[in-house]
Amino acid sequence: MAEPSSTPLDATAKKIIELLQTDGRSSYASIGKAVGLSEAAVRNRVQKLSESGLLQIVAVTDPLKMGFAREALIGIRCTGDTEALAGRLAEHPEIDYVVLTAGSFDILIEVVCEDDDHLLTILNKKVRVHPEVFATETLVYLKLVKQQYNWGTR
Repeated sequence: MAEPSSTPLDATAKKIIELLQTDGRSSYASIGKAVGLSEAAVRNRVQKLSESGLLQIVAVTDPLKMGFAREALIGIRCTGDTEALAGRLAEHPEIDYVVLTAGSFDILIEVVCEDDDHLLTILNKKVRVHPEVFATETLVYLKLVKQQYNWGTR
């Protein structure tokens, strides 16, 4: 994850981001009309936002519809260098979110799994296998009620 930007975003950049958050496939021409810039100027702005790490345009899928029946958040308690362990955990494709925390857990990870057997394999072969891990707690997602990505310009 990139470090926070020290350059504040102007109102136009924020509006461009908001429009892309609403529809990431919006054309530069339509965004330009909405913000009062040319298509080329919007393309340039989006490219600079992307290169700076402030913006990433991706396709968001529904894991259930993609064949992944189990999602879970795993809290990890460990000893030693938490950043090093977090880096090793982040290398696994099934682990899509890794964050260092303060509180009950040292690290939180989110996993997207094919089924419960796959979740068990991740726990036993990719998480608990590290000697510095001394406890885990798995929170299985039963139903996703809300997920949004529009927090970027608030």
